[in-house]
Amino acid sequence: MSSSSQASIRINSLLDENSFVEIGALVTARNTDFNLKQEETPSDGVVTGYGVIDGNLVYVYSQDASVLGGSIGEMHAKKIVRLYELAIKTGSPVIGLIDSAGLRLQEATDALNAFGEIYLKQVEASGVVPQITAVFGSCGGGLALIPSITDFTFIESSKGKLFVNSPNALEGNYKEKCDTSSADWQSANTSNIDVVADEASIYAQIRELVSILPSNNEDGDSYEECSDDLNRACENLDGAVADPSVIARQISDNGIFFETKRNFAKDMVTGFIRLNGATVGLVGNRTAVYDENGKEAEKFEDKLSAGACEKAAEFVNFCDAFDLPVLTFTNSTGFVSCQCNEKRVAKAAGKLVYALANATVPKVNVITGKAFGSAYVIMNSKAIGADVTISWPDAQIGTMDASIAAKIICDGKDADTVSKTAAEYAQLQNNVKSAAARGYVDEIIEAADTRKYVIGAFEMLFTKRDERPAKKHGTV
Repeated sequence: MSSSSQASIRINSLLDENSFVEIGALVTARNTDFNLKQEETPSDGVVTGYGVIDGNLVYVYSQDASVLGGSIGEMHAKKIVRLYELAIKTGSPVIGLIDSAGLRLQEATDALNAFGEIYLKQVEASGVVPQITAVFGSCGGGLALIPSITDFTFIESSKGKLFVNSPNALEGNYKEKCDTSSADWQSANTSNIDVVADEASIYAQIRELVSILPSNNEDGDSYEECSDDLNRACENLDGAVADPSVIARQISDNGIFFETKRNFAKDMVTGFIRLNGATVGLVGNRTAVYDENGKEAEKFEDKLSAGACEKAAEFVNFCDAFDLPVLTFTNSTGFVSCQCNEKRVAKAAGKLVYALANATVPKVNVITGKAFGSAYVIMNSKAIGADVTISWPDAQIGTMDASIAAKIICDGKDADTVSKTAAEYAQLQNNVKSAAARGYVDEIIEAADTRKYVIGAFEMLFTKRDERPAKKHGTV
């Protein structure tokens, strides 16, 4: 199999059978510097066109590494730009399959201008149609910005390489020491990657994602018939407080949960579920990850980290742009306290506050564990605009843990007094009923009934309208 056909094979592996229609197959490079005229550049190194995924129209481009390394030149970029123009006009997602040496050096400023034209169209399409990128080979330099501007990025676990500067160009580093371009490093340390998988699994998961998402920002018909019981009880759900991804699968229609940015800031869970056939964005604080045997594989503090706030903010912004309701699960007592986190956490938390407060979609918050201090306020509290706040019976809401509060209140007093004060503080201040008495919690429900009540809340909020002051856009 020639890699020349690899670009087309990738498209056909992704789309419904026999649905792909190629556009611009006869386009070739125009530049003749450095003997380019003697080089064959079929399709100028990128196959572009449209097809369907489960009946949904999508536009796809797939880079051909056998043509000048799949490098981006003037005509290569024009084909991608043309695809974006059609996608914006018709309101359909764009999927880019990346395998490229980057900028075509022989075309110099023509190639640089071409990069800029792609960026421009990506920005125009942002918030209008979903943009998905899959990195199967190299994606470096200016090309690395393409996935960073798109909404979701998949990367092939062994051959995918994503970088702005190659590992060997970083001072004191080399590829064997730390491969900063690898799928594992990129997915854990940057907020660029949603899914790391083998090629076949990437196609399946892109198809799943496309079927969950609306086709564009005005697509109000992206509902499925719900075959799952709307009142289904989820037994032992309170045992999953530590990991909202477990809660997500339990409460979602037929267990559907598509997790985003899976390896980045794992102390925050983001992803899509379905409730009564409608797609809902889910955000939740995580303190543990469990393996397939139900054993604790990773543990995190019940604190907000800068990475977690950034991850959640980006996700909420996407949901708001595409009119998807947001469901949050709150279980946080403060902020991660270390020098590294301190550098970024205030700004990152501000971004999360802004994203949630600014979002005009229906917003429901479920308090599952401890909700203390500013972390409680930030995590979609009623104060910053949650429409409905639900709490589990054993949840706690307050300024801080009762034992810490008691030590401050009873400074210098004996241990017995501190202990009594802590019990009193927990009863008066941190009890979820005291928050409900003040109107900060709308309903206290049994954990097992979460699916039923959350569906009810979103049904009630379906016709929500939220007018805001006129402005061009915010600046956070």
